[in-house]
Amino acid sequence: MTQLWHHCHAITMAEGRYSLITDAALVIADGRIDWIGKADDLAEQDFEAIHDLGGRWLTPGLIDCHTHLVFGGDRSGEFEQRLEGVDYETIARQGGGIVSSVRATRETDFETLYASAEARARVLLAEGVTTLEIKSGYGLDLDSERRMLQVARELGKRLPVTVKTTCLAAHALPPEYAGRSDDYIERVCETMLPTLAAEGWVDAVDGFCEGIAFSPAQMRRVFETARRLGLPVKLHAEQLSHLGGCQLAAEFGALSADHVEYANADDARAMAASGTTAVLLPGAFLTLRETQLPPIEAFREHGVAMALASDLNPGTSPVLSLRLMMNLACTLFRLTPEEALAGVTLNAARALGIDASHGSLEVGKVADAVAWEVTGPAELAYWLGGQLPGIRFYHGEQVSA
Repeated sequence: MTQLWHHCHAITMAEGRYSLITDAALVIADGRIDWIGKADDLAEQDFEAIHDLGGRWLTPGLIDCHTHLVFGGDRSGEFEQRLEGVDYETIARQGGGIVSSVRATRETDFETLYASAEARARVLLAEGVTTLEIKSGYGLDLDSERRMLQVARELGKRLPVTVKTTCLAAHALPPEYAGRSDDYIERVCETMLPTLAAEGWVDAVDGFCEGIAFSPAQMRRVFETARRLGLPVKLHAEQLSHLGGCQLAAEFGALSADHVEYANADDARAMAASGTTAVLLPGAFLTLRETQLPPIEAFREHGVAMALASDLNPGTSPVLSLRLMMNLACTLFRLTPEEALAGVTLNAARALGIDASHGSLEVGKVADAVAWEVTGPAELAYWLGGQLPGIRFYHGEQVSA
């Protein structure tokens, strides 16, 4: 079906810039953008459907490129602990943190996991999200990791959203492997990753490279396994300390290095050379009351693409608003509103390896978009959360959450 979208201002985000087209028109054919430009330049033709967008500002659909959306239970008790002065590492070493979510997730069946994940996903979708990355990592055994990935894929089937699944089996050390981290990594590399990849549940592989998780040497084994399986990699890197995770990610041509508060200029140079995107996660930065800022100026200087994401998870970033992350990135990390919007559109697509088809309003790309009732693009980062009025399009069709 061929459609016309018109009476709008298109913020295309081509090349990561606003690239504004005032009084724009778009021709949509079979769910993709067939033409975009000034309305006055559009040749006369017949359309099967016409959408008058009422002067709204049209952006690409928002992309949340780092979430842990599927999990059992919650960790509000840990939130109280942190407010009482207990730090994240201490909580983790006491059996809290990720391991507490592992216990709850393992005990939760598919339908219950799905129901809670869908409720969270719908909140994000209502705010303009059209693509979600969802990680496993709260199962830490084959059956539970598989169940998490299956729930994630099911969300993509039942809801109007594209879901990319990431296997994060190397997220934390499960209790049954206490004191045997090398044995667990062997299990991940020899059994879990090959099995889940062969079954078709995995789009990418991730890991947590940190003192409370896994070393660079252990993550190298995971990345080598992913390479043999033909899967792209990502990495939680330099969140709480500097261990060389960004350099490892760059060496393997990772799609992204995420958190990166303790990254430095050398890391930025390496990431720029490898095309690795820096995924900034201000929700976790705020929740953990961190003070070490990511090296934004170094990323700018060396041309490292910066994405933003919710890091939605039950412990360190219980975030249900991607636009709130845009505001926090501007306020806490000093990104510009233009950089923030690029961070949840084109650069987020780069962090998932789908920028050829998503993330900007350009000919040939999927027609995922949001028509906002705002006074200009900066307003998207201006408000501290809350749903702004808008029309959401997924693959060229108007949809609700």
